Amino acid sequence: MNAFPKIDLDKATRLTRAGRLKEALAVLRGALTGRKPAASPTPPPLDLPLMPEALRGLLNRLDGRAAPAAAANFTDHVFSNGAGSRNYKLFIPSGYHGQPLPLVVMLHGCTQSADDFAAGTRMNGLAESETFFVAYPEQAKAANFQKCWNWFNTADQQRDSGEPSIIAGITRQVMQHHAVKPGQVFAAGLSAGGAAAAIMGATYPDIFAAIGVHSGLACGAASNMAGALAAMQRGGTPAAVASGAAHALVPTIVFHGDADTTVNPVNAAQVIAQAKAASALRTQVVEGEAGGLKYTKTVQDDERGRPVLEQWMIHGAGHAWSGGCAKGSFADPHGPDASREMLRFFLQQLR
Repeated sequence: MNAFPKIDLDKATRLTRAGRLKEALAVLRGALTGRKPAASPTPPPLDLPLMPEALRGLLNRLDGRAAPAAAANFTDHVFSNGAGSRNYKLFIPSGYHGQPLPLVVMLHGCTQSADDFAAGTRMNGLAESETFFVAYPEQAKAANFQKCWNWFNTADQQRDSGEPSIIAGITRQVMQHHAVKPGQVFAAGLSAGGAAAAIMGATYPDIFAAIGVHSGLACGAASNMAGALAAMQRGGTPAAVASGAAHALVPTIVFHGDADTTVNPVNAAQVIAQAKAASALRTQVVEGEAGGLKYTKTVQDDERGRPVLEQWMIHGAGHAWSGGCAKGSFADPHGPDASREMLRFFLQQLR
C-alpha cells in the first residue's frame, strides 16, 4: 500500500511558477497529511516519520524555515591491525555536509592525550572556523609507559610496520568513512609526536602531502632508547638521519624554541635537511615578532616560488607548542600561532 495519497505535483509546480507559493505549499501539505490546508499562515513544520528527507526539506524551505545548523562533533574511535590497536578522536566541523575537506592528523607528545593536545594546540577551533577534519591518534600506555610514540625504534620507522602502519591505518579509515580532499592530508606533531610526523612523511609520502614538526626530531635520528636520549641532547648522528631520508622532497614546516632544553634545537635543522634531500631550492630568511616573541623564519621555495620548507626558530621559547592555549600541557600562549601557520603552509601544498 502506498504510504502517501497521490500528490498533484503538476498543480503544485504551476502554482510555484506563478509565484503562488502558499497555495503550492497547501497542495503538498494537504496531500501528504490528508487534511485540509491549515488556516494559520505559518503552520508547524511537517515531521512525518515516513516522509522522504528531501521532500521534508522542500516543504520547510517553502515554509521559509532553514534547516537547523549541524553541530561540530569530537568523537571517539578505535583502529586495529596486525601491529596493534589504538584509540583516536576525530573532530568534524559543523560546516561539513558531505563535501570533501582537508584532513590534519595530529600526533601528541609524551604524557599527552587527544583531548589535552587538542586543547593546547587549539586546532579544533581552527578546524571549525576554516572547515577541515582533525584526527588525533592516541598512544597506548601498554606500548609506552609515558605515552610517547616510539619514534626511536627501528620497527617503528618503517612503512607497513609498527606504529607508522597504525597511524596510516587510522588516516585511511577516516578517509574511507568521510569525504577527504585528495592530496590534502597532512600530519603534524609535538616532540615525540613531531618525530612520528617526520616518520610518516618519510614512509607514507603517498598519503601525506606535507608534515609539521614542532620540537621534534628527524626520521632515523635514533634506533634505540640510548640513542634517543643522545639525539634529544645533541641531535641525531648524520649517518642515522641520512639513512631515514625520503627519496623525494616532503614539504615540511618546523617550529622549535631556541631555549628548548628537552629536545636540542639542532634537531630542527636536521628535520629540514632530511626533508630537502638533494633538491635545489631558493632560500630567504625573515626576522619577525609575534605573540611577544621574536623569531627567525627560513623559507625555501621551489622553482615555482612555492614555499616547500619552512623553519621557524622562536627565540626564548622552550619545549611547548607556540601560540597555544595554557589549558593544554606543553603549550605556550606566546609566540607565533604554530597551528595557523602550519595550516597555511599545508594548504599551499596542493598536489
